[in-house]
Amino acid sequence: MSGRLKLWISAAAALVCAQALTSLFLKPGFALIALSDVLQFVLLLAGTVSLLPNVFATHGRIRLFWALMTLGMAFWMSYQGLWMYFEVFLRKDFPNPFGGDVVLFLHLVPMTAALAMQPHVQSNDRTTRLGTLDFALLLVWWLYLYLFAVIPWQYVHSYEPSYDHNLNVLYLTEKVVFLGCVGMLWLRSQGSWRVIYANWFGAGLTYSLSSYIANWAIERKIYHTGSLYDVPLAISMAWITVIGILALNSPGKQQPARASGGYGVWVARLGMAAIFSLPLFALWSLFDAGIPQNVRTFRLVLTLSSMLLMGALVFFKQHLLDCELLQLLTASQESFGNLKRVQAQLVQSEKLASLGQLVGGAAHELNNPLTAMMGYSELLAATQLGCEQRLLMQKIEQQVRRTRTLVSSLLSFAKQVPAEKTLVDINALVQTAVKLCLPQSRGPNVQVHTDFARELPRVLGDSNQLLQVCLHITNNALHALTDTGGTLTVTARLQDASVLLEFSDDGPGMQEPERVFDPFYTTRPVGQGPGLGLSVCYGIIQEHNGKITCQNRPEGGAIFRIELPAAVDPEHAPGSFPRSPELLPEVKAAASH
Repeated sequence: MSGRLKLWISAAAALVCAQALTSLFLKPGFALIALSDVLQFVLLLAGTVSLLPNVFATHGRIRLFWALMTLGMAFWMSYQGLWMYFEVFLRKDFPNPFGGDVVLFLHLVPMTAALAMQPHVQSNDRTTRLGTLDFALLLVWWLYLYLFAVIPWQYVHSYEPSYDHNLNVLYLTEKVVFLGCVGMLWLRSQGSWRVIYANWFGAGLTYSLSSYIANWAIERKIYHTGSLYDVPLAISMAWITVIGILALNSPGKQQPARASGGYGVWVARLGMAAIFSLPLFALWSLFDAGIPQNVRTFRLVLTLSSMLLMGALVFFKQHLLDCELLQLLTASQESFGNLKRVQAQLVQSEKLASLGQLVGGAAHELNNPLTAMMGYSELLAATQLGCEQRLLMQKIEQQVRRTRTLVSSLLSFAKQVPAEKTLVDINALVQTAVKLCLPQSRGPNVQVHTDFARELPRVLGDSNQLLQVCLHITNNALHALTDTGGTLTVTARLQDASVLLEFSDDGPGMQEPERVFDPFYTTRPVGQGPGLGLSVCYGIIQEHNGKITCQNRPEGGAIFRIELPAAVDPEHAPGSFPRSPELLPEVKAAASH
């Protein structure tokens, strides 16, 4: 602890000693009254000032806690200032009843509200917000009790004995509630916060006992301002200064929320109990024949007004809860959707794992006849052939080479070995796939429309694998249009940070679009396809960190969407993308034949 803080505590102790000496050695009179009132005001000012630095040194609910405690001390200091104004400056007895008594009653209200913040416990904004509303109900209820029990005997039907009795009982009840809340937090806290709450409990208990003893002395006409009855009161005031300095010197750490127990639940229950108590007070006022009619009318109007105000707070709290429930429902629906997608991807991954083993074996078996076909084509090329025969031989060789490339890609996919990826121009690749598939379309009324965005960013991937995906999807769409005819529309555009490809046809659509990527699923007759193509396509797109989906169009037909992450070509300036050539260089020759 620094020397300045020790000096501050020593000054507070000196003020208490001065109060004790004044009470012992000065006779009742104006000097004793003036010194006692000034000393108590200075002690309350010191307590308020000592709490204030904690407001600026903290944040969140801890800052709100110290701000409310400082506000309560400011109310108490203001009431002492009013007392000093009457007795020292005006040299008059303090009036009774006095409208400023509400300031003394209110000084414990923000302090009790500060305890509801539970600054020693880690909590989220939701708990703080709802807890604040719950305690707002209790604060309104406390004000209602003061207006119900005290104010009528001051302004509506002035009667000093009832005013004093009701004020003392209500203020005593308020102090008991404050001590109960502090004691509960003291037992539930640990570390520095336990020390802080213990000191608040000690100061509050000292103040409550001194107030009770002073009221006992006032009833027996043995109390006067500055008497020894004020010494414990001065001790409780100086104790607040010590609390502020201790908190600033060793700020407490928050503990996990589970240590808070059901305190927040009880605050909500007490708020509801406060609302349900209002009709009981109204019935009491209505059937109590011992109170004047004007007091009864005032209490009934006050009760109805309080019910409206507290009902509005409950409505606002319910609105916040409804909004929170809607958010939770939306979040749960999104989580459930994400869970289903993850489950579907997991099932698909398991199917692809088994498919990979099958494809790996089949690809190895295909390599043998392909090697033989390649050798025979080379032998055939060494013989004397006519122009037409040589052209057919070259086409055979070209298709064999293409098949070997696809088999190599399947082997790479089956072994889960990433293929060598380069920057691929999607526009050129899709144009190539369309041109290669057009000669194979059998329908007389089949049309293909393309709509490619200019200057699309390139995609990092394997051109052979992506071409295989585009070829397979295009072939499937053209096959679906063979009997009925129709139009296949292929589009490519930039969406956010991805290149989006769409293959849309107006054919009969898919019977089960959610199963088209399952291995061995096919709607074709037996012998016209094993149902592996779209599974391979799914695996290729997944390897490229993309997404492929299939769904039926509302107006008829099916649509395949492929999303691939865009990559900027390092050979071009940032912000600009290369324009797509008409065809990929390695497949130009294939497209020309």
